[in-house]
Amino acid sequence: MDEAAVLDILRAALWTALTVSTPVLAVALAVGLAIGLLQALTSVQEATLTFVPKLCAILAVFWLTMSFSGHTLVRFYQDQIIPKIVLD
Repeated sequence: MDEAAVLDILRAALWTALTVSTPVLAVALAVGLAIGLLQALTSVQEATLTFVPKLCAILAVFWLTMSFSGHTLVRFYQDQIIPKIVLD
């Protein structure tokens, strides 16, 4: 396997990781921002107030996007990893 093939696999792996993690990270950012704004407006500074809703939202989005994430990862391995291992 030459250097160009390795760099191509790494580029595809980074793009796949970004694609799979974007929904969860976007929801974590949105929920954290909304709760932070709510805390600033009400002057309630409780640490668990940000943790629990954010965790619930992340788990819900992870559960909803599990099929998409699994399909994306399987497609990455089938298109990038397996052909390189079999051919080399």
